[in-house]
This record gives sequence, structure tokens and C-alpha cells, in this order.
Amino acid sequence: MSDPENAGSSWSDRLFGGFRKTSERLSTNLTGVVGTAKLDDATLDEVEDALIISDLGPSAAGRIRAKLSEKRFGLEITEQELKEAVAEEIAEILRPVAKPLDVVAFPRPQVILVIGVNGSGKTTTIAKLAHLFQEDDYGVMLAAGDTFRAAAIGQLATWAERVGVPLVRGPEGGDPASIVFDAVKEATDTGIDALIVDTAGRLQNKRELMDELEKIRRVLGRLNPEAPHDVVLVLDATNGQNALSQIDVFKEVAGVTGLIMTKLDGTARGGVLVAAAEQYGLPIHAIGVGETMDDLRPFDPDLVAKVIAGVA
Repeated sequence: MSDPENAGSSWSDRLFGGFRKTSERLSTNLTGVVGTAKLDDATLDEVEDALIISDLGPSAAGRIRAKLSEKRFGLEITEQELKEAVAEEIAEILRPVAKPLDVVAFPRPQVILVIGVNGSGKTTTIAKLAHLFQEDDYGVMLAAGDTFRAAAIGQLATWAERVGVPLVRGPEGGDPASIVFDAVKEATDTGIDALIVDTAGRLQNKRELMDELEKIRRVLGRLNPEAPHDVVLVLDATNGQNALSQIDVFKEVAGVTGLIMTKLDGTARGGVLVAAAEQYGLPIHAIGVGETMDDLRPFDPDLVAKVIAGVA
């Protein structure tokens, strides 16, 4: 994947804007916390509360509190130093999960199943992911495996045309596994590097969705025992802590291997990134901060940590 720094300052500006709600909230909550010249238990309690209120979750907040206590307890600290220390501890949580989605499969294609509830930005994320791979000179194909909704097929077709990549599709209500089978065959025959598969996002019947995904896996296994190589869950950051429950469900249903967080603009609650990293340890491949094609970029843990803590 391309480096986010090469995408220009406008993308960084949107990242700052996207995390503004979380950043302002955490920064405000930390402002005035240092009521004494030294970091004491009362101050650490306030820091922990500020982190929880800012959507980082109790586990990450407790870990950061413990680290601050271990490194700085009883030492003099200014408000700015406190925010910088919090940023560093957030980065420590995020760095291990910052892993770009690289095309490494051999033989090709690398098959990437993309899952997520309807409205999470799944379809547009697939197009942006295809665009990212194109930037690295990979051949990309899309497969419309979400046959439950005609709108999903049509939307993916529009994006495929816009991005300039081939799309394998079938009729509404068709068998997703058959479409994926055809797509893998065509991708193999035409030398495609990455096949990105849209899948159904309905969770009303987990058993039905699980059966559908299991059938796709069986079909893929006949063509390539390693496929699918990735199962990427797209999450809407505006859901805050509710996004964590989606990880729980999709891990059970689909065997999620990595995350992409979208809609980190406007009123996004970016602290949930930290909560997800701490609670699940799943790779975070990329984040989205807008609607344009270049608004999906690899996850930069240090930049995000600074923005969340209000020191960027």
C-alpha cells in the first residue's frame, strides 16, 4: 500500500478534522487534570476517566493509567507533557496492529473477502481499496458477492467502472459462491493480482450468513487451499463502542483477519480504534476520512495517537 504521507497534506488535514471530536473531547477532559505539580493517584484517576469518556474503553484506559503510573508517578508533569505521554501510550497500543493489506499470495490471485453491516461504507471501501492496489501497480478485479440486494450490485458496478477494474456479477438473489467461483477462475486466467469480494452484510440471521460464507470458503478451497487470504471487516467509526459488538459477531461468523475503519470525518469517535486494538489485537489495515477515492489510506498509529491526544 502507498504511504499516507505521499497523499498530500489535504489527507492529513482531513484526518485531523475527522478525529476532531475525539481529540477535542480528550484534550478538554485532560485540560486542568494536573492540579498538582506531581502525578499522583487522584490525577491518574482523572486521566483514566477522561480516556474512558473519550471512547478508548476501560481496558485501554486502565493500561494507559498503569503505564503512566509506572513511568511518571510522583514526578512533576505539565499539562502538555501529560498529553504527550498519553499520546505515546496510545501509540504503543496501536503500533502492533498497524499492518497494511499487502498482496503477497502465490499463486495469484489474492482473494480478499470484505464484510460489514449495510451502511458501514463497505462497497465504497472496496472501490477505494482497489484504487490503493492500482497505485501499487497491481491488477485488481471485483466480485459482487452480495446478491441479497440489487442496490449493492449496482453500486459496486458503478464504482468498478469509475475505478476502471473488471467486475464479475450475477443476478439479484443468485448464488454468491458461484459468482466467487467464476471470479477466481477469470482472475486466474487473466493474471489478476487481487480479487476483492463483496459479501452480504445482513446480520438478522447469523446462521444463514455463516452458512453462506462457509459455502464461499469451500468453493474457494477447491480452487486454492489458501483462499480466502484475507477476511476484512469494514467498521463505521461513528458507531463508537457499538463497533466492538460488530467485531464480536463477525469474528464468530466470518473469521475476521483484519479491520478497516471508515467515516473518520465529521462526528467520528476515533477513540474506538484504540479500544479495538486493545481488546482484539486484529490488524488495522487502513482508515477512511472522506468520500473521495484517495480518502482511504494505510493506518499510521503515531499520527493517529497524537491527533487523539490533541498534541498533533
